[in-house]
Amino acid sequence: MTKTDKDQPFWKTKSLEQLSHEEWESLCDGCGKCCLLKLEDEDSGEIAYTKLHCKLFDASTCRCADYDNRKAKVPECVSLTPSKIPDLKWMPSTCSYRMIWEGKDLPEWHHLISGDRGLIHKLGKSVLGKTVAEDTVFEGTEFDWIVDWEDMEF
Repeated sequence: MTKTDKDQPFWKTKSLEQLSHEEWESLCDGCGKCCLLKLEDEDSGEIAYTKLHCKLFDASTCRCADYDNRKAKVPECVSLTPSKIPDLKWMPSTCSYRMIWEGKDLPEWHHLISGDRGLIHKLGKSVLGKTVAEDTVFEGTEFDWIVDWEDMEF
């Protein structure tokens, strides 16, 4: 029996540009990695992730505490759109948006597959409990907080 588009989940039948607002937002797995302070080497362009999270990041929920107003409170916060994904080199390889854009499937622990929004945290694949607020450390010590999230067990 052949599966039709009706039998397939929306992220397999639509491009990112075709998703409704609700579908787009539901792709977020809640890992929190996009809310981490990232440092870019001016010479090489290499991106270094830190254990420091944005001042709006709620470390107890792994979500933005004021998502709807984040741009007003943190002007450098990136509003993710389908057209920006190819240019955002800092997006982690496990990001659902990046994975779908690259033609990959969502991982088994993703809430749209597993039905459990907390599974990502239970399996340690998010930054829940692993970060510190950027506004609680001394300015100029950001380099002391660099961590290799890609090689860490998530």
